[in-house]
Amino acid sequence: MNKTLMAAGLAVILGACSSSKKSDVAEGATPNPFFAEYTTPFGVPPFDQIEVAHYKPALLKGMEEQSKEIEAIVANPDAPTFENTIVALDQSGELLTKVMYAFGGQSSVNTTDEIQELERELYPLLSKHSDDISLNPKLFARVKSVYENQASFHLDKEQKKLLEETYKSFVRGGANLPEDKQAKLRELNEKISMLQLTFGQNTLKETNDFQLVIDNKEDLSGLPEDVIVKAAQTAQENGLDGKWVFTLHNPSVMPFLQYADKRDLREKIFKAYTNRGNNNNENDNKEVVKQLVAARLEKARLMGYEDYAAFVLEENMAKNEKNVYDLLDKIWPSALAKAKEELADINAEIKKEGGNFEAEGWDWRYYFEKAKKAKFNLDENEVRPYLKLDNVREGAFYVANKLYGITFTPIRNIPLPYPEAQVFECKDKDGSHLGVIYFDFFPRASKRGGAWCGSYRPQAYKDGKRVAPVVTIVCNFSQPAPGQPALLSADEANTLFHEFGHGLHGLFRDVHYSGVSGVPRDFVELPSQVMEHWVFEPEVLKVYAKHYQTGEVIPAELIEKLDKSGKYGQGFATTEYLAASYLDMDFHAISGDAADKKVIKFVDQTNNVPANLNVMDFEQQTLGRRGLLKQIPSRYRTTYFNHTMGGGYTAGYYSYIWAEVLDCDAFEAFKETGDIFNQECADKFRKYVLTPGGIDDAMDMYKNFRGKEPGTDPLLKNRGLK
Repeated sequence: MNKTLMAAGLAVILGACSSSKKSDVAEGATPNPFFAEYTTPFGVPPFDQIEVAHYKPALLKGMEEQSKEIEAIVANPDAPTFENTIVALDQSGELLTKVMYAFGGQSSVNTTDEIQELERELYPLLSKHSDDISLNPKLFARVKSVYENQASFHLDKEQKKLLEETYKSFVRGGANLPEDKQAKLRELNEKISMLQLTFGQNTLKETNDFQLVIDNKEDLSGLPEDVIVKAAQTAQENGLDGKWVFTLHNPSVMPFLQYADKRDLREKIFKAYTNRGNNNNENDNKEVVKQLVAARLEKARLMGYEDYAAFVLEENMAKNEKNVYDLLDKIWPSALAKAKEELADINAEIKKEGGNFEAEGWDWRYYFEKAKKAKFNLDENEVRPYLKLDNVREGAFYVANKLYGITFTPIRNIPLPYPEAQVFECKDKDGSHLGVIYFDFFPRASKRGGAWCGSYRPQAYKDGKRVAPVVTIVCNFSQPAPGQPALLSADEANTLFHEFGHGLHGLFRDVHYSGVSGVPRDFVELPSQVMEHWVFEPEVLKVYAKHYQTGEVIPAELIEKLDKSGKYGQGFATTEYLAASYLDMDFHAISGDAADKKVIKFVDQTNNVPANLNVMDFEQQTLGRRGLLKQIPSRYRTTYFNHTMGGGYTAGYYSYIWAEVLDCDAFEAFKETGDIFNQECADKFRKYVLTPGGIDDAMDMYKNFRGKEPGTDPLLKNRGLK
């Protein structure tokens, strides 16, 4: 059941998967690889055989097969049992799930017009299929019977959890609603699904449509040579030989904002970046957001909740809006105060250079880099030569080996989701196969921005045997010029370790049912964020941080500079993150009630979001009243905030800071032993956090590892806010 209910969202939250080939092949013209068992090494998808034309017939057949499986469960003359109802439901939809893992990847890392059109065609069908299951009264009756009589089935802990989650998913899917409200819920689910899809497609188009074309070499002043070379390469690829092109993809726009001396050009690209989806064109997202927020609220009200955030948070560690706002409010004053200190440093640098203006958003990164250099004598470009991409990846492997004894070996002659992808086999400390992990590192026009970890195949059990996962890590690092190695920034190295932490979670998971494989949204970032603590530990840096030309280990004095400067800039980083978290929460805490809450209330006669809601005014009000500095836009502004408006982290963007409370406290457990690779501590973290999936309550999992609930002091100290 869970597999099906998440199917429509897989395209958003899963990693890369599929071939780059655009195909006009007619149905049945070539063998459909989804209709046969994969014969590839380790059973990975046969990316070299999958064509766009294969998806639709496979998805339609997958839905058809699962519908028949559901019919068989309902028609079973035997009394409902755990095996013939709950397990049968959990194991249904095998083909559909198989195809969705591939299709999800195609749309996220290698999309085309053809793929996007297919999404628009298929998503309503997937939404209806999901609702047909969750709103099937006879199926729910059997599930309810097992739930109410569970004492007679003598279930173990994992089975009890699966039963609980299955029953709850039906209730939260509308099974208890009267028929007329179920019909309305179907309508809303389809509408939400399509609005989320439209939002993501618009955001990608807006990102790809802008180019800053420079034809005067003097306008490149201040930019590092590798950034200039890459811009020339981008220009050449776009038929603009002899010029330089900068885009809104992070590896292009962020170095430009950080180093470009030309203030007017920084302003131009900054405004283009922060106004994506807000240009009153065919890709504008303002109306999409308004309709989406309204539809989500209407769904929440239909389900008996005050607002959509309440509906979402019920399933998370936070449990309710108060606990989320309490955490954000606890950190915000310290973050804002630190940001103001950093702003003073920035304005001082402007005056030092003879500037007669106050810093704006497009000045922050540029003058902050100068302020950091003045304070710590550290230029980020000093660090890059020691952060060769392959070496950083090996550093992540080293940490995993030291902690858990696992090893990673390159795999040759295996299908790749994209020609530049890397792939490794992961073996456990006893030499047994744990899984396969892919890496897709560089940006392209067909790939959405950001970084994430997904799966081509989740860990499972079939016929009593463990099915090993196939994990994918997707990033958008600065692509090197031809013949040159990829050199990462400190932030990019951190990102690699972060996503690798998600990858370890996927590799170590060991559950028997898909319905208990997931963890709450505000717990899922713990395994990823805890890995970030090792990336710049001196003991780890000495292993992997080696100069790409000389092989020299990063000098001790540079490590010391990194350490001293590590917390500088946390005012900006924390404030822009918290701003996005508030924005996400406030949009989804809108309700028709006039009660005094932390969110601006909009009231109309239908208790819905008013038709005249201006989403950009809402953004300005919700962040302005908290005193956000004009120089710091929210990390994601409303019209390109794909985490929340595209789904995945809806009313959940706070999860990163919530999980940071956990990860800072967890790393403290290692430090308290005097050994950041303490084996007893690592074994407990693997056993209680990385392995159980969602079998245990999230806080119980953490307490099983740590022996106590976490406090916020380690987080505040880690960010330099205390």
